[in-house]
Amino acid sequence: MRKYLIATHGTFSAGVKSSLEMIIGITENVFIIQAYVDGNTVIENEIKAVLEQVGDNDELIIFSDILGGSVTNQLLQQSVKLNVHIVSGFNLPLLIDVLLSDADTPANEVIESAIINAKEQMVYVNKLINSESR
Repeated sequence: MRKYLIATHGTFSAGVKSSLEMIIGITENVFIIQAYVDGNTVIENEIKAVLEQVGDNDELIIFSDILGGSVTNQLLQQSVKLNVHIVSGFNLPLLIDVLLSDADTPANEVIESAIINAKEQMVYVNKLINSESR
């Protein structure tokens, strides 16, 4: 079974999960970590609690907000396993693509394809509109 973790600074992960559920419906097997909220300065226990719910036959795809940030660094320290994949710098289209992907497709292929698609969603719309109106 594929499981997912959205881990971010502050309450961003809760907002992302809320948006996901608004767009694709209730999402099962999606965990969140809101780092440094309500005086929480250590997230190791939260990471361990999620990892305890991931069996040897499961896969965990982790989405973190900032490459090189403290959240991603802590995830890397705790989550180095073959069945764990970490994606940093995510956006909503990437999450939607991964969560709606075929579970039989290998996770690394799903992730790589979703990253390509997600990059295409980042567009300076003003420039796009101005170039089309000429």
